[in-house]
Amino acid sequence: MARSRRIRFSGPVTVFLERLLPERATPAGYAVLIDAYQLRVPLPRTLSATGERHRIVERSGWRILTPRHQPGASLDGHLTFALKYEGLDLAVLKRLFEVVGPNAIVDAVRRKPTSSYARRVWFLYEWLLGERVDLPNAETGAYVRVVDPEQQWAAEGQTSPRHRVWNNLPGTPAFCPLVFRTAALEEFVAMNLAAKAQAAVAAVPRDILARTAAFLLLKDAKSSYAIEGERPPQDRVQRWGRAIGEAGRNPLSIEELLRLQAIVIGDARFVRLGLRDEGGFVGEHDRDSRLPLPEHISARPEDLPSLIAGMVAFGGGALKIDGVIAASALAFGFVYTHPFVDGNGRIHRYLIHHALAGRGFNPAGVVFPVSSAILERMDGYRAVLDDYSRRLLPVIQWEPTADGNVRVTSDTADFYRYFDATPHAEFLYECVRKTIDEDLPRETEFLERYDRFRVAIERLVDMPARTVDLLFRFLHQNGGRFSKRARNGEFSRLTEGEVKALEAAFADIFGDG
Repeated sequence: MARSRRIRFSGPVTVFLERLLPERATPAGYAVLIDAYQLRVPLPRTLSATGERHRIVERSGWRILTPRHQPGASLDGHLTFALKYEGLDLAVLKRLFEVVGPNAIVDAVRRKPTSSYARRVWFLYEWLLGERVDLPNAETGAYVRVVDPEQQWAAEGQTSPRHRVWNNLPGTPAFCPLVFRTAALEEFVAMNLAAKAQAAVAAVPRDILARTAAFLLLKDAKSSYAIEGERPPQDRVQRWGRAIGEAGRNPLSIEELLRLQAIVIGDARFVRLGLRDEGGFVGEHDRDSRLPLPEHISARPEDLPSLIAGMVAFGGGALKIDGVIAASALAFGFVYTHPFVDGNGRIHRYLIHHALAGRGFNPAGVVFPVSSAILERMDGYRAVLDDYSRRLLPVIQWEPTADGNVRVTSDTADFYRYFDATPHAEFLYECVRKTIDEDLPRETEFLERYDRFRVAIERLVDMPARTVDLLFRFLHQNGGRFSKRARNGEFSRLTEGEVKALEAAFADIFGDG
């Protein structure tokens, strides 16, 4: 933010940083800072510019503001513009601070000691780099929040008297993804889904609720393996289901993550448990050369202890933010990092349950089948994962290894600590909404109907529970009618009158689907 540093820029353009603008405009904020200082960082999802007309345009990954928003052609001007109109991008800010050094911060604060933007930048410099600049503690200026809560989700936080700011960042320097406030998220939050879920189960009889919870738990465990394309033995699915059912009870720690990995893998004879000691990527290999073709590159093994420690702190529940927002940042941060050789995807989805349960989002004893909702939206799930991977991959320098793996040769840790988790939160909120609005009431209603059906059958014919269940499945699969196979097989001893009565009972209870 030194006054002497001018950012030279020619003016309106139609292409910038390889992105086509929807109209001629002059880039501003993070776009200019990334270009001027040659920062090797994932581009923000939306870049900013100032146009020639007095209306705001948001299209094609650009937000074009009016001419009156155009900042001064300096580090000060574009950095202030970024904080004011674009929110915090911690990965960009940290790389920028490493380039400009502490003197730029000192100069800016000395010039404008009461400026809220200068003090926020000062705080962020010391917070991100862990270095104290040569400035005395601030003595004037009203306290200002580091994260603008009207732009991005923030924690309650605490004051930093040195900078006279309110540190409401939702994480620590080791791990702090951020989520923008969008119309979709505001609408989801206004639904108060946690209260809705509590109300949905309040009127359900305890035995029905227990059976509903057991079914949804098993459904989630099966779906989590299905997402990975696996069909493990039933005992492994049940073990994983029990682990999911305990989500939120044990504090998050590296030991807890290792315990979960052992449960997920089961037979570890051919899989190395624990944190990776080599590179990792998601993708294929070239058929001829066998060179890796990455779609996503995982964090470097030497960065894993610090990243996991940051996630543990974030997931510990000390910093309170919306449950689904927290779950999105934690779980997707974990899967992007990919700390294990195997089991990352299922533990990633476990962390969703951990964050929701830890913040009291779901009713006690009830697990939302989030994995099932994800399985039904696999295209959307992959699109959300790719949203960041596509912007991350171009800024990672790597080389292939002899065994077909990748070795990252650049410093990438911050790209897994700080990312925009907004699309992830929107996707996860939709999954949670579905489980509360559809799956939970549908399953409780089914069990209530099934119990009515069982009582009706017992009044007509004396059958053991297993036979009643078999009868239900036959009728369900055949549109409420006995098939020839059923009439000639398992239920050949039923009279014609009993058959008609049983079909009538099924139609009365399940006839509307």
